[in-house]
Amino acid sequence: MSGSDGPVSEGDAARGGPEFRRRRELGAASARSLLLTVLGEFVLPAGEPVWTAAFLRALGLLGVEEKAVRQALARSAGEGWIEGERHGRRTAWRLTPSGERLLTDGTERIYGFGRPAGAWDGRWLIVLAGVPETSRRLRHLLRTRLAWSGLGNLAPGVWVSPHPGRRTEVREVLAEIGVADTSTLFTGRLGDLAEARHVAAQAWSLDDIALAYDDFLDAVGALAPADDPGTFAAHTRLVQEWRRFPFLDPGLPAELLPADWSGSQARALFHERHDTWRPVADRQWKAMAQA
Repeated sequence: MSGSDGPVSEGDAARGGPEFRRRRELGAASARSLLLTVLGEFVLPAGEPVWTAAFLRALGLLGVEEKAVRQALARSAGEGWIEGERHGRRTAWRLTPSGERLLTDGTERIYGFGRPAGAWDGRWLIVLAGVPETSRRLRHLLRTRLAWSGLGNLAPGVWVSPHPGRRTEVREVLAEIGVADTSTLFTGRLGDLAEARHVAAQAWSLDDIALAYDDFLDAVGALAPADDPGTFAAHTRLVQEWRRFPFLDPGLPAELLPADWSGSQARALFHERHDTWRPVADRQWKAMAQA
């Protein structure tokens, strides 16, 4: 769900570079990115049209100015995610079928991400993807899409994942991009566990991902909303920040992670706060949507 104007873009996640190698203030997100979070968290489950005024109230609680909210609505409509229907001087917004698919996929990623997996069998999915050096756009698209699928870039043209079951998904990605005929997929083992951990450290920036989790723990732990509007804002910030981790964290097996991996603690905090704040946030959203 997160785009280039969100907290961390798909490209940033794929590069694993200094774009997110810094401490962050919770809530440093664009109006459009926050709007997508509100759409996915509150509008999608309700399945009902929402007046512009409700979005102005909701995003106003998050510090977004009216002009920016209206621009975010117009941009999202232009991209085909929502559509507006005029009723006199007012506009009611509803999700389009493509918007519903986008947000449903994003919701499944957010809430399914980080679930404990069984013991790893030591097998890797290895992808040799041939892309012409002259096609920067194609190489960027390949990097972005494979990173979203949880693959790490081990070497130029070589992508790996400790989840061989993603083979079908990766084949579809390669076909959609148009490089299936110049790519090879196979499954195999890459040495012993020590070598596997070395591969993981090369293919993914685990230190950067751990720093992002530490930032999340610090920032979310400091949130203490005192009323319904404050809880709505805190809950939306919580989801907004968590939704970037499927881009950053490939969900490696526990065998490949450091013993003190902060991702497990962050996931527990996310779900604990989400379960606590969600009923109050829902109540506040309904009050704003019906006003």
